[in-house]
Amino acid sequence: MKCIRIGTRGSPLALIQTQEVMDKLLTFYPFLKGKLEVVPIKTTGDVIVDRSLIDLGGKSLFTKEIEQALLNRNIDMAVHSMKDVTVEIPKGLIIPVILEREDPRDALISRDNLRFDELPKGTLFGTSSLRRQAYVLQRFPHFQVTSLRGNVSTRIAKIEAGKIDAALFAVAGLKRQGLLEKITQILPLKECLPAVAQGALGVQCRKEDHDLLEILHPLNHPPSFQAISCERAFMKALHGSCRTPIAAHAILKGESLYFKGMICEPDGNNMRFVSHKGLPSEAEKVGREAVTLLKESHV
Repeated sequence: MKCIRIGTRGSPLALIQTQEVMDKLLTFYPFLKGKLEVVPIKTTGDVIVDRSLIDLGGKSLFTKEIEQALLNRNIDMAVHSMKDVTVEIPKGLIIPVILEREDPRDALISRDNLRFDELPKGTLFGTSSLRRQAYVLQRFPHFQVTSLRGNVSTRIAKIEAGKIDAALFAVAGLKRQGLLEKITQILPLKECLPAVAQGALGVQCRKEDHDLLEILHPLNHPPSFQAISCERAFMKALHGSCRTPIAAHAILKGESLYFKGMICEPDGNNMRFVSHKGLPSEAEKVGREAVTLLKESHV
């Protein structure tokens, strides 16, 4: 069999995530050993780090070049953090696999290891996420929010150097990099809903590559696939982008898919929540119906 070229961002976390996918492939297909090639690809979001994500124009900043490499046949498949993937997938591409979701929660890391309720007035809070900005400004209006870009290690280093006082991180990313000991406080889902698809890894390939699709099939985790499909349908129905604070979490319990979503203004005002449930086999419908319920409650 020919070598399978796997596209990914070149950050330490992205490479760890890609290795996770490769390890699973080798578990199912030992004969692929030595036939998996990692192809790091620099995205616009990786190259331009001195401007906010909002100013740069959206989530495709971290996926566009990788998806173009797929379309150009420079790679055979790609590994993405699903929270970076836009709801509109380029024609000819498909995401057939969502690996079992890691912890979707957010975690606080603060310079003096102070929990949220211990942080003083004027605390300088860094983030590039409108969702996290909105959460902080709504719950802790006495904080100052400033832009914070960079990979996980870079952001932690800025806290430890005293350039900022605190920031929120995805627990999943910290866990994958062995940085759980840095956490000051993990926020429960009932207090802080995560970004759409936070903690989930997806594999993308070309729709026409049937042999590869067959190889990838065992990697898919149906409960996670259904949950992420629901959350992404919610965002799509809201026409969400990096300019809108949106949060969502879906989880399979028994024979039902339970969903909770949130939308608000960037300053945390007008924060509205919606809860819904439905059949896991109708995951996208559950997400779309949640938007309808949200709009009806605002009339």
